Amino acid sequence: MKHTTLLIFSIVSSVACSVSFLGLHGCATSNRLSKGDAVTAQAKAFPFPTTVKTLPNGLKVFVVEYDSPGLVAYYSVVRTGSRNEVEPGKSGFAHFFEHMMFRGTSRYPTEKYNAAIKAMGADSNAFTSDDMTVYHILAGANALPTIVDIEADRFQHLDYSEAEFQKEARAVLGEYNKGASNPIQPMVESLYDNAFTTHTYKHTTIGFLRDIEAMPGQFPYSRQFFDRYYRPDNVLLLVVGDVKANQVLPLVEKHYGGWTAGPSRPTVPVEPPQAKEKRATVPWKGASLPMLLVGFHVPSFAPRDIDGAAIEVLGELVFAERSPLFKRLVLDEQKVEHLDGSTERHVDPNLFNILATVKSSADVPYVEDAIYREIARVADEGANEKTLAEVVSRRRYEFAGHLSTADKVALVGAEFLALTGGLDAIDESFSQLAKVTVADIKRVAAKYFTPQNRTVVVLEPEAQ
Repeated sequence: MKHTTLLIFSIVSSVACSVSFLGLHGCATSNRLSKGDAVTAQAKAFPFPTTVKTLPNGLKVFVVEYDSPGLVAYYSVVRTGSRNEVEPGKSGFAHFFEHMMFRGTSRYPTEKYNAAIKAMGADSNAFTSDDMTVYHILAGANALPTIVDIEADRFQHLDYSEAEFQKEARAVLGEYNKGASNPIQPMVESLYDNAFTTHTYKHTTIGFLRDIEAMPGQFPYSRQFFDRYYRPDNVLLLVVGDVKANQVLPLVEKHYGGWTAGPSRPTVPVEPPQAKEKRATVPWKGASLPMLLVGFHVPSFAPRDIDGAAIEVLGELVFAERSPLFKRLVLDEQKVEHLDGSTERHVDPNLFNILATVKSSADVPYVEDAIYREIARVADEGANEKTLAEVVSRRRYEFAGHLSTADKVALVGAEFLALTGGLDAIDESFSQLAKVTVADIKRVAAKYFTPQNRTVVVLEPEAQ
């Protein structure tokens, strides 16, 4: 199964060629920019005919007709990620169930499920992030009845023994240890552990190491977690491709209609405002260049909030390869090997992350100061109107351009469903990008990128 630790993935990506885990951002070229100019005035990025129906048990179904002859993308979006792991000592279970959901049921044991997927010539996988767990299948449209049958079965009747649970828990520990060989993982862990005191964003998607090590003894809790979150009122179905609503809805009603709503779910605690700068160092025994990781608290995703769009544009203005800061630190002075600054959409307030890979430990303070000075300059002076228009045009073109296949439409749609419960936010976000002004850039730079609002982590390698 594919595991997406959103924070690590987004930080490693560069803004000039950034790739969110949902693929909403891509490499921009001069050719793309000329096409992007035509997109600036485009009203909608998501013009596809959509039917929405909510079953009596709370399951919400979205059927999107998309011109993909013979193909259908079937996405099951669980509105639960590591954000929902509120009990102490229980982090990592959202990602854990991404694994366990492939363990099978009495009707479709693992081998039979895999055989069904193979017989359809389908691709079946899953990913987990802070705010969601998503299971997806891409197959021929004529396989839709089988897809609905096997997916409905495993969401309602997942079955696993304690021995199987413990085996998968040990596999998760192995996955954690493999990731720990990359210095980015302990840096991100330190950043979020320090930046958050109360909210569950304090731990990354895979969870705290101590919780993963204790996971094999949590078999009874795993049952409780599944019973709590894998319920129709917490899951959304998104079907995109060569299908009609009158084909999909009867199948869904037949196979999911008997699924019952679940118990109440715990409330996620609210993070208080950060009052002062926090700093931490991460020693690293392996060979590595020193690294600087800075996180600034930024608002949660709200499709009609101009701040989110302005922060996204600010990230490219300050950190993209064509930016003055990048040219200075990477090209002219050659003190930095990699520079990146970006954020991702989240249900609750999260961080705008800046990562710099510095060639010499002696230059880390210089690089850090240069970053802050450039953000302060933008807060004071703003940006060139022409440059801003080019960035906005490019971002909108990339946004719309990644709705180019049935599977990509479903992938983008899954994010917005998890965040908002609907698809309207796609066009609302697309529209907000076109409204960003120089005044907005100056305001968000001054409001959010302040010393008291940041957490700083420095990787200190023993051998450079």
